[in-house]
Amino acid sequence: MNDQPRRVTRPFRFGVVAPILSDLPTWRDRVRRIADSGYSTLLMPDVPTWQPSLGPTLATAAALTDLRIGSWVYAAALREPWSTAWEAHSLSVLTEGRFEMGIGAGRPGIEVELGLPVVSPAERRARMRETVATLRTFDGPDLHTPVVMAVSGPKSQALALEVADAVTFVLSPDSDRAETTNRVRELAGGRDIELVQHVAAVGDGVAPFMAPPNLDTAVLRAADSLLILPSDPAAAAEEVQRRREEIGFSYFVIGADFADTLAPVVAELAGR
Repeated sequence: MNDQPRRVTRPFRFGVVAPILSDLPTWRDRVRRIADSGYSTLLMPDVPTWQPSLGPTLATAAALTDLRIGSWVYAAALREPWSTAWEAHSLSVLTEGRFEMGIGAGRPGIEVELGLPVVSPAERRARMRETVATLRTFDGPDLHTPVVMAVSGPKSQALALEVADAVTFVLSPDSDRAETTNRVRELAGGRDIELVQHVAAVGDGVAPFMAPPNLDTAVLRAADSLLILPSDPAAAAEEVQRRREEIGFSYFVIGADFADTLAPVVAELAGR
């Protein structure tokens, strides 16, 4: 008897994390090219001092194309719930429903690096919960801003099942396919929820803002990690389909440096 929980087979969608790492005309051209390649969502990381603020940058991207936009992800360790919820709601209104709020606890120690007080894991989760609750209040009955929650352990997974529309798993480099599949199946004991795959590496390349720059892609391949995809489009398409069929992932988020490489995959699978 197959004990794997039944899930709705969702259509594929593909998002791109596209921080501003160049001059603005080059970045704008990249955003338009991403839209023309069939990707669904343009995402921005929440990394203060390294680039322009997430909210205004996403609003600029939304004005350039008809892409959805989203945060990948708001770091609860750095943000107060009320102001984050207000910004997220404002982006939903100004884009007429094209914004999705990604939120997570934030990288360990990031607040200390920026001169802010230490925020405990429990307080980070409390901020995530309060942010979503406040967002729902701002949205009211006529708007529902989708929430994607990044989770790293049982407590954050339980929170995502309670309040989020989609979940992405924070994976370590040595997390293998079997371990990740087990985590998904444990989560699937609750309600059905969209599963998002954060892809940090393609081939031998590692995406800025999506993994440490010294991430060893050979280690990922040896571990059969889901953080990496093959650079060959045919092999990548086969792997993406396998992950949906066997595990349930349907929304794949990659770095902008790989958008052109994986454009044939998106062209083949988007809408399926």
